[in-house]
Amino acid sequence: MHLDAFENEESVVRYYCRKLPNLLDSATGAIVRDIEGRQFIDFLSACGTLNYGHNHPNLKGAALDYLRRDGIIASLDLHTSAKLHFIERFRDVVLKPRGLSYKLQFPGPTGANCVEAAIKLARKVTGRTSVVAFTNAFHGMSLGALALTGSSAARMTSAGLLNGVVRLPYDAYLGAGVADLTRFEAMATDPSGGVDPIAAIVVEAVQGEGGLNVASSEWLQALAATAKRLGSLLIVDDIQAGCGRTGTFFSFEGASIEPDIVCLAKSISGLGLPMSLLLLKRELDVWSPGEHNGTFRGNSLAFVTASAALGLWENGDMTVSHDNVRMLSKWTKNMAARFVHVKAKGRGMMQGLKFSDARLAQMSAASAVQRGVIVECCGPHDEVLKIMPPLNIEPVIFADGLERLGQAISEALSDGGGHPPEDFAAPSQRYETRLDAYDDGSDPVVRPELAHPVA
Repeated sequence: MHLDAFENEESVVRYYCRKLPNLLDSATGAIVRDIEGRQFIDFLSACGTLNYGHNHPNLKGAALDYLRRDGIIASLDLHTSAKLHFIERFRDVVLKPRGLSYKLQFPGPTGANCVEAAIKLARKVTGRTSVVAFTNAFHGMSLGALALTGSSAARMTSAGLLNGVVRLPYDAYLGAGVADLTRFEAMATDPSGGVDPIAAIVVEAVQGEGGLNVASSEWLQALAATAKRLGSLLIVDDIQAGCGRTGTFFSFEGASIEPDIVCLAKSISGLGLPMSLLLLKRELDVWSPGEHNGTFRGNSLAFVTASAALGLWENGDMTVSHDNVRMLSKWTKNMAARFVHVKAKGRGMMQGLKFSDARLAQMSAASAVQRGVIVECCGPHDEVLKIMPPLNIEPVIFADGLERLGQAISEALSDGGGHPPEDFAAPSQRYETRLDAYDDGSDPVVRPELAHPVA
């Protein structure tokens, strides 16, 4: 197969295709297929965009019905029935049961644009400029969001334009904790502390790209209290960790805090369509009309699929994710106990393994692809193998993928000079997912099979 057009015509900036060069063609649930019929178990989920898997029948069906009746697609911020239905559903299914009363804003369709809007609003509300961000944070690649991002590689080409940020250590970074927040607050309130008044503090409750670092409830509560005393806004970036990825719809729910602003994107549309959503406390809605806008802020097809995704939470379909969380937690702990080279990290359905040698993590990811599992590395040195399958991945497929991943890690440690353990597990039953099971609106049919390897 000739893929020269990608090499000759597309920019060298492309990234993921270098890890998986196959020509991908179709996908259902947690299974991705290339043009030659090879199958892969998806532990990437488009970086958390596909929490409900590829082409979920309920979401796909809602989109097709809307298209068949010529529903309006591009609508700027005009009133549409699709947007009205989503607003009401989000209020009733997500906000009211949690005692939250945010207003909804639809910025441009990317997570970075959502962060940009949050920063801009915080600076307008407070009349201040400086924003606090944390080590290993990732908030996007446009200038405002990039200024908050910790990665020096990402920031390098725009370094001279990235201003107005105070960098603090994230929870447990080299032993950092609540005491560091106390010290920072003292500096911020000291006339000679050298810290300008803070407009906002932007944080991820679980750092996805930064290495699956998890903030404790105690630290998040202290951070919220610090922001309040400083007269600053607390912004939680839930773009990757939200929409159920950490076990609850919002990643911060377990800490019993109420951020001033919440950023959502990625899986908010459910089907992978571009959409972002800014949640803001009602008293913060001080925008002038059109002050933050974007041509594609009215993606009605995304509103339709997002409403359908909320139905999965309402009718209990997402309870399957609890069993998957337990399976993943047990697997990561088992691997960490078995291998001296790795440490379990993360929470919910964004967990993984931190390797003492980043090279071994990358070798494991490459070996996993050869075994038919799509997985990526994260962290400042790509030393963390990040496992992010769909929340509702079928357990037999999940177990199979974890088995293959365990074999890939064993191979990488053996080739890389480590000490492979005993066989991780007995071979699980292979499976097939019938494509036509997704065409009639029914659940996917999973059949145990001793099939050929997927790659």
